[in-house]
Amino acid sequence: MASVSSSTLIIFIASILVAASVAGTMTNGVQRLSGALGDRSVDVSDEIRTDVEVISDPGSPSAIYDNGTITLLVKNTGSNTLPARPGAFDVLVDGQYVVPSNVTVLDGESWQTGHVVRVTLEQNLTAGDHRIAVTVNGDEELLEFRTS
Repeated sequence: MASVSSSTLIIFIASILVAASVAGTMTNGVQRLSGALGDRSVDVSDEIRTDVEVISDPGSPSAIYDNGTITLLVKNTGSNTLPARPGAFDVLVDGQYVVPSNVTVLDGESWQTGHVVRVTLEQNLTAGDHRIAVTVNGDEELLEFRTS
């Protein structure tokens, strides 16, 4: 009888140890997952609150392109104040990545909601149709225009 009780006690203690180690591992994994989700939610929140519009007039291509210089007017229509510096913009001109040479806030000191920035790019264009994709903090806008 004693051997049955002691073997049952050993199995019970082993079961408790296994359950405790599994619970510890699960708790650690859940905490890491929770932290990652919290970090990602901040990123998504910033992307949702970011909205920009390219307000340059494609009907006036001479206002956009002049002798190797592309000038874009971009308005912050989101609820975030955005950085007004060349590194904050990803710009593709006809599929080619171009780093802005200058970014200037036109109506204020920072690029707040409702304010406009002038983005200047140094890029030679041929006569014809052109596409410029501007991405700021995950929000992408497209401008299509024709040069002669």
